Amino acid sequence: MQNVYQFEASSLAGQPVPLADFRGKVLLIVNTASECGFTPQYAGLQALQDAYQTRGFDVLGFPCNQFGKQEPGDAEQIGAFCESRFHVTFPMFAKIDVNGADAHPLYKWLTSEKPGLLGTQAIKWNFTKFLLRRDGTIFKRYAPTTKPDEIRADIETLLSDPGA
Repeated sequence: MQNVYQFEASSLAGQPVPLADFRGKVLLIVNTASECGFTPQYAGLQALQDAYQTRGFDVLGFPCNQFGKQEPGDAEQIGAFCESRFHVTFPMFAKIDVNGADAHPLYKWLTSEKPGLLGTQAIKWNFTKFLLRRDGTIFKRYAPTTKPDEIRADIETLLSDPGA
């Protein structure tokens, strides 16, 4: 059975991070951007991180510049923006593509396992979210318009059920 733990991504600092490091946690994986209308969702994502981190939950942010070129910065700029504007403490990764031939293998897997509306695999915009169970499988995909606070009930469900 495939799960998120088979993948690796680079941190903003350029270090390889095996996603197996997050084994046993409920994860919310989000493609992010600093100059998007949905960028204020960083605050809600950080609120989820603050509320649930001690219970085995992490947000994982993956900056992407494929939508309206809304993530033009380099890793240092992205990190500084996230820290200064939203006090982000959750793991942020190096900028990636989430669609197309150069899409990161993690996103190829996420979109094939949990297509969006009408079965489309493509990520439609920044701040598309995937909630993963503790076993590394995908529980649900959320549209960019879904605010982080609207995901709380699903996170609670997964955190409360050790087998989820």
